[in-house]
Amino acid sequence: MKGDLFSSRHMVQPASAPGMTVENAKCIRYVVDGEMHARQGAMIAYRGELQFERKGQGVGGMLKRAVTGEGLPLMAVRGRGEAWFAHEAQNCFVVQVEAGDEFTVNGRNVLCFDATLSYRIATVKGAGISGGGLFNSVFTGHGLLGLVCEGEPLVLPVSPQYPVHVDTDAVVGWTAGLSTSLHRSQSLGSMLRGGSGEAVQLVLRGEGYVVVRPSEATPAKAQQH
Repeated sequence: MKGDLFSSRHMVQPASAPGMTVENAKCIRYVVDGEMHARQGAMIAYRGELQFERKGQGVGGMLKRAVTGEGLPLMAVRGRGEAWFAHEAQNCFVVQVEAGDEFTVNGRNVLCFDATLSYRIATVKGAGISGGGLFNSVFTGHGLLGLVCEGEPLVLPVSPQYPVHVDTDAVVGWTAGLSTSLHRSQSLGSMLRGGSGEAVQLVLRGEGYVVVRPSEATPAKAQQH
């Protein structure tokens, strides 16, 4: 067969080492030799002897079935082989989490991660006044975390002198050392009279970075994720 489809641009090359790599802008490859974790339904292809389980024994006990505000369940992938992960052709990125780090990420942006990473589910204080998107996973430990993002993400530095306000539907995640709160930008009366709709923002203060995506999830789309 000939043609651009079968060129080196699209052809999968042999893996060089176990673990996670970006196959292309829309897909992550994971060479499994033991165990890793991934978003349910995100596996698009695999080869080798792999098992996919909704629940299983993980580090420190039973693998948590992490459910975020968008209803994101996780699965364990075990065995030896290769698997490719993607979600709705969104852009893929890999974050290296090191010992002592803490990275908070919106569940809708989680694609896959090393089993050496630990996570807990946390909410932003006062998030009950918002429409969702503030039910996050906090990752710690040492390993790689694969993320997806609609469009090219923006990474904004946060400093004590310059706190950052982020739309709650656009936030992807933020690093350790940042405190969060919610801020109302207009009164309820203004909203009812046809205000801008940018009523509640997430405010991040301290020293670190916040990642945002260049799009907002509509309520109908958020329910599909």
